[in-house]
Amino acid sequence: MMKKINSKIPFIALILLMVLGSCKNEVVTEAENPVLEYVNQVKQEYAPDKRVALFNIDSKAADKQYVLTGETNLPKAVNELKTKLNEAKIEYIDSIQLLPTAEFKNSNWAIVKISVANLRSKAGHSQELATQAILGTPVKVYKNDGDWYLIQTPDNYLAWVDKGGIEILKNDDFKTWKATEKIIYTNITGFSYASTTGQETVSDLVAGSILELVADKGLFYQVKYPDGRIAFVKKDEAQTYNSWLGALNPTQESLVATSKQLMGLPYLWGGTSSKGVDCSGFTKTIYFLNGMVLPRDASQQVNAGTVVDKDKDFSKLAVGDLLFFGRPATDSTKQRVVHVGMWIGNNQFIHSSGRVHISSIDKNATNFDEFNLNRYLQSNRMLHQNTEAILELKNAALFIE
Repeated sequence: MMKKINSKIPFIALILLMVLGSCKNEVVTEAENPVLEYVNQVKQEYAPDKRVALFNIDSKAADKQYVLTGETNLPKAVNELKTKLNEAKIEYIDSIQLLPTAEFKNSNWAIVKISVANLRSKAGHSQELATQAILGTPVKVYKNDGDWYLIQTPDNYLAWVDKGGIEILKNDDFKTWKATEKIIYTNITGFSYASTTGQETVSDLVAGSILELVADKGLFYQVKYPDGRIAFVKKDEAQTYNSWLGALNPTQESLVATSKQLMGLPYLWGGTSSKGVDCSGFTKTIYFLNGMVLPRDASQQVNAGTVVDKDKDFSKLAVGDLLFFGRPATDSTKQRVVHVGMWIGNNQFIHSSGRVHISSIDKNATNFDEFNLNRYLQSNRMLHQNTEAILELKNAALFIE
């Protein structure tokens, strides 16, 4: 038995040497590929957050050159990478796919045409719900995979949507769409109708839905969907977009009033509409209905606005401030934000966890939330804070020119 095993050892060793030897000759490791260092530098500068910027670039050695492959929607980042490689006198072949693809060069815009489009982290209905986009939201289209499209929302979030959710427009048609007068739906939920009888529905609507205004029809607005459908919306459930925008004056009181209109709404991972919200989708919806577009996720919202507290000194907070919860930074790990809510005064905050409800930091209150108090990290002020991370609809031509 021992003799039999020993007789195989040289053969096995020879095979191992051949395999290891061949791998060494064919595989270029990251340490041996100087291009990858520059790729990482540019990625950290231009696309540190893959949720809002696409820079998937790789490099392989070929005939004393390096072939740049992958895709990105950031031409400036590609130019920066080339500049670095040229300065380092590294020869390369540029095979990077710049997005949008050729198919969408003249059709890079689309409008959400259903009440709520579910946007996925990858192409496919079974993939994770990353976020939502409501009716009338303009999105950039970068590429497609069959019936699925990679898009970017106004808050720069990248996700996939199926063809039933958007109407792709020629760039000139998109300009025409932006120039048309519109309405905004202001009820939390409702419907558009096939006629002014208000009986047969065309579709459901959610708060913040945007539609083209066709005509004033007494108690109704006649409207047009991005795909050309004509419908009627009750006037007492909507406003012309320009009048709504002109009257916007977000206050602490208006933020609380909006938040309480959503009380009891079910928690939905990836939800950002009145059909269901996750924690950051809830705070995002509150602020959007008050004319402000916040970043999508709690870990992004924590970098917006102005920090007002990090010491559980809740006396520093004002109504409307956002409270962030999670795991604090340590010597070896970064801070991890996993939850967010909004301060409404009287030691209380409103948030989406299971459902939208109000919790208290007061240990004697019946709705005392010990769990979240123990993982509290900081609070940020969003109202009337002039930061790049917050898009003010009054200052942005998002829906109109």
